[in-house]
Formats: sequence, structure tokens, C-alpha cells
Amino acid sequence: MVATMNDRRSAAPQDAAPPAALGGAPLVGPVAAPYLSLMTYNLKSASGSASQAWWKRRPLVKQLLQAERPTVLCTQEGRFRQLMEVREDLGGYDWIHLGRLGGSRSESTAILWDAARLTPLDYDHLWLSRHPDRIGSRNWRSGTVRMLTWVRFEDKATGRDFHVANVHLDHRSEKARRKGAAICRDTVRRFLGPAVLAGDFNCGPESKAHGILTGGGLLDAWNTSAERLTPDWGTFNRWRPEPAAGRRIDWIMVKPGPRRQELTVHKAGVNARAGDGMTPSDHWPVQAVFTIGR
Repeated sequence: MVATMNDRRSAAPQDAAPPAALGGAPLVGPVAAPYLSLMTYNLKSASGSASQAWWKRRPLVKQLLQAERPTVLCTQEGRFRQLMEVREDLGGYDWIHLGRLGGSRSESTAILWDAARLTPLDYDHLWLSRHPDRIGSRNWRSGTVRMLTWVRFEDKATGRDFHVANVHLDHRSEKARRKGAAICRDTVRRFLGPAVLAGDFNCGPESKAHGILTGGGLLDAWNTSAERLTPDWGTFNRWRPEPAAGRRIDWIMVKPGPRRQELTVHKAGVNARAGDGMTPSDHWPVQAVFTIGR
């Protein structure tokens, strides 16, 4: 059988060691209606260095995602073929994807979801620039092109609908992060009903970007959750397998919604599962469990 390009890129060398095993129990695990679970996860681009090559990390990411099976998965940095593999490993998930340079080019803010539970109703992609509808645009000395993807879902189990927006703010320019946060705030404000904004914000909860969002009516799920499943660990782990105190730069923000459509956060945590001295990514994923309505 002839190997495809995807096979050649992803397959491990024939003399590679067996894949690492993920330690520990699921942080949340699958949830049943009316509960919904969301995970935001910077997967780290598949173009990383050899010591953290995607073919080495993919088994750990697969184990983690199969154990958690979030209703919605917001990803950052994933590239097209890498995300195709994530979707294949999960099974039963649909997705929305567009590379930040258009088509399948470069990284994305792809959103995946459990297709048995959710139906997508609308979606769009925006660029964090003065021209949000212009593919590949950037401003404010941003280190690279940054974008936001959103989807409006209907929950097949309850009939309720809600929005999810996924973003990756800039890693270099503080001004670009502030301006990007303002675009996120204004976008979520236009959504009717409850909404979730998740992503890698490249700054901590003490930042101006966080203040722009909370000042715009969004709540940090970590602060509003009825139960915290873990300590407030830093989410950029620098490939170190032991979680530690630090800045939580990956957030889940929520817009509560109107009366009788309230979004309530029940649990939140930082998933610091690793395996055999290796982390699945250089970020720990953040998870939340919520319900909509009473």
C-alpha cells in the first residue's frame, strides 16, 4: 500500500520506542445532558522540535482526549493535517477549521465538537486586526497573524443554543492583546443568549486584556465555578511534566445569558496529566463543565 503524505508526516520511525502512556485518571471525563463540557487546548504546532515531535506526542494527546471527550474542544496552533489526526483519534466529532493565512495554510483556532450531542447553526472566522474580515491581516505590531473562530450550537438533548468562540491572542505585543481582547468582547456582545470565549490569551488574569473582557460583561469560569478541580496552576508548562504555580494564560470566559437561559459553571480545572516524563503539549488544557437554563 502506498503511504499518503499524511502517513509519511505522522508515522513514527520504525525503530521508535513504544508510545508513552498517560498517567492518572480523567479530570472530568464524558458528561451527560444537561451538562456540557468544554476544553481549551493549545496543541503546539506539529512543526515543533524533534524532542517534542508530534508523532511522539500524538499518543498522549489521543489518550487525554479520548478519556475526557469534551462536548466542545477549542484548539490553538493546530495545523490542518495535525487536526485531521486529532479528529480521527477522537471519532464521532465534527469540526470547523480555517488556517490563519487562508485555506489550510498555517495554524488555526479550530473548534471540534461531539456530533452526537451538538448541531452547528452558524459560524464565522475573524482576524484580530483593523480589518477583521480580511484573511491574514494583522496590526498593532502583532508577532504573527491572530484570529478568532466562533460557532453557534444547538444542544440536541435540551434544544438550547449557545455560542462558543475560540481565540489565540498575540505572544509579543501587549497592544495587540488589548485590541484583540476588545474584538473578542465586541464579538461576544453581539451574540444572543449565553456564550463561551475560550483560548490561549498569552497573558494572565491580572492583565489588561482580561480586564477588558471582564469589564465587558464576561466572567472567568475559574472564578465563577462552583467547584475547582485543581489548584490554579500555570498553563504554559514549558514541557515540564510536573504542574506548578504560575500564570494561567489559557482561559475559559463565559457570558451568563438572559433569564432562564443562564449559563452556570459547575466545575473548572487545569488538566496536568503527563506520561513517562513527557507532556502532551507545552500547554496544559483547561476544562469547564456547565449547564444552560434551569
